[in-house]
Amino acid sequence: MSTFEFGRDAGDLEGEVTRGARAIVVLPDIRQKGGGLGEDAETRLEEGQGLARAIGIEVVDAFVLPIRAVRPATLFGEGQVERIGVALAQNEAELVIVDGSLSAIQQRNLEEKLKHKVIDRTGLILEIFGERAATAEGRLQVELAHLDYQAGRLVRSWTHLERQRGGFGFLGGPGETQIEADRRMIRNRMARLRRELEQVRRTRGLHRDRRQRAPWPIIALVGYTNAGKSTLFNRLTGAGVMAEDLLFATLDPTMRAVRLPGVDKAILSDTVGFISDLPTQLVAAFRATLEEVTAADVIVHVRDISNPATAQQKAEVEEILADLGVIGEEGSAVPIIEAWNKWDLLAPDERAMRRDLIAHGVPELPVVPLSAVTGEGVADLLDRLSSLLTGGAQELELTVPLSDGQRLAWLHAHGEVLSEREVEDEAGMPSLRLKVRLSPKDLGRFTRI
Repeated sequence: MSTFEFGRDAGDLEGEVTRGARAIVVLPDIRQKGGGLGEDAETRLEEGQGLARAIGIEVVDAFVLPIRAVRPATLFGEGQVERIGVALAQNEAELVIVDGSLSAIQQRNLEEKLKHKVIDRTGLILEIFGERAATAEGRLQVELAHLDYQAGRLVRSWTHLERQRGGFGFLGGPGETQIEADRRMIRNRMARLRRELEQVRRTRGLHRDRRQRAPWPIIALVGYTNAGKSTLFNRLTGAGVMAEDLLFATLDPTMRAVRLPGVDKAILSDTVGFISDLPTQLVAAFRATLEEVTAADVIVHVRDISNPATAQQKAEVEEILADLGVIGEEGSAVPIIEAWNKWDLLAPDERAMRRDLIAHGVPELPVVPLSAVTGEGVADLLDRLSSLLTGGAQELELTVPLSDGQRLAWLHAHGEVLSEREVEDEAGMPSLRLKVRLSPKDLGRFTRI
């Protein structure tokens, strides 16, 4: 059971809000200096409701509030705060979710005025991640992100935080306030978590280096949350990874072997889904996990092509890939294929229009339309991946001693042996002269055996 600890006050807000709580979702549309969400407001509002439902909250009302001048104290104007209060009363709601960023002061002031708990988008996403983290590494990352978020919230005038702890003896003095003690405890805990995560990062790096020495290429699935990555992962590998029509259905990365035409074995990696305004604390905490993407031979960007906001979602994913260093000013250092998922949900005329775009080369990246649910187009994706992984192969002549069974077996398993004949090497030892076709990466792996 997930329990929200945000917004707790010493007076009226002592009760807990748990799964099944009734909530209203409020989307602030900040229109200062010509900004604003425009036509994207309704899509973003629906996403905010999806986030709430993902943690088991019942959304009883949701609306957009345009903000022309941000109020430092409450974000919203007085009339808008009153409207939120009316919605709370009419719907008998227990929680206000602001689908935006709130400062600690704004959160506290809104709670005092509304007499209800208030959480913002960052707090909600952190709560979802906290519930979904299944591995020890995932829990460490979520706790670090959560503490980083909470450290900036210890500014409230809570009575139990104002009390001072006195010292012992005649020189004890007034001591530190409870809030200072709490801050110190959080800093110490965060330092310990960072050390543990650094060890995780080093271990992951060793595993990655071992995979690099191994003969198997790595394919990473990335995409906006709920784009269908895990469903496609299950389709390709036969795995049983959780896949539901739910934001952040899966959190921890998963790797499985997959067979491709002309490729004996490849490793498929399913990563955490991206989302707009992903909390910076989470991006930093999950960097070790997302580093798996940077080590991939091919990236498959899974897009929900049936979503009206698919273009904006693509931009959000590419922005995070750029932050990770995968995409630079000169493009991606790793080949990227766009998998246009949920193709079966498009109307026939929409399909025809998008096929026409693909035929005319409008997308900059290779595109494969598919449906991870029905299997349509999945074979095309496998063929495209195979051609990318085996592309650039070159014919080479290699001389390998007959006694070196390991290298000979590797060449037969991972290269295309065109011919072979027995010869003697420079030392007069019996050897095989092979003509093989190898990709540049496989050639590099072969030289390290």
